[in-house]
Amino acid sequence: MRAVALLTLAGAFVLGCPKNEDSSTTSQTEATRAPAADAPGEPQPSRAPDEYAVELDTTKGAIVIDVHRGWAPRGADRFYELVQNGYLTDVAFFRVIGGFMAQVGISGDPALNAEWRTKRIPDDPVKASNTRGTVTFATSGPDSRTTQFFINFGDNSRLDGMGFAPFGKVKDMAPVDALYDGYGEGAPRGRGPSQGRLQTEGNDYLRKSFPKLDYIKSARVIE
Repeated sequence: MRAVALLTLAGAFVLGCPKNEDSSTTSQTEATRAPAADAPGEPQPSRAPDEYAVELDTTKGAIVIDVHRGWAPRGADRFYELVQNGYLTDVAFFRVIGGFMAQVGISGDPALNAEWRTKRIPDDPVKASNTRGTVTFATSGPDSRTTQFFINFGDNSRLDGMGFAPFGKVKDMAPVDALYDGYGEGAPRGRGPSQGRLQTEGNDYLRKSFPKLDYIKSARVIE
């Protein structure tokens, strides 16, 4: 039964939204497939430092992530770009599945989603394992990572062989463990938020229909 559940979640990550809705996933089998994009990838972002740390100021407290560019260079560069550009402001943990992962990275501003959905980056080889506390981009297929990422609650090393490449690790998981997980899997498989509606309607949709979700209030590079 557990294996079946994981496969179901996996499909959610890759198929969470219609192709034209930029659906990023982090299911238990396809765990972190990022939004599907409609156009060719954009130019690569600026190179991030080899090692840096980011503090996410969330509704459950500060989550600090140590990023290691050597683990996944393109992923580390994209995360750095998102933080430096202020993308991770008022962004919801819209898919939190206890024991598996917490997914975030769809802007509450539909205009920003329209801008970023085509900014795909190539895949990274998997060098680190998806163990507890690691942070990995979601994907909807090969070379489709954009803005969505997830934090692993437990040992999800089964995702390694599926191409999910961690780029960092959370220092203290207490705030992550406290994230609200009562909505579970997203629509249409569960009663949680629809990625498609979040893409097009933003936080107005979430705050009206899913008021208990936690958010990243802001993010900054701290070292």
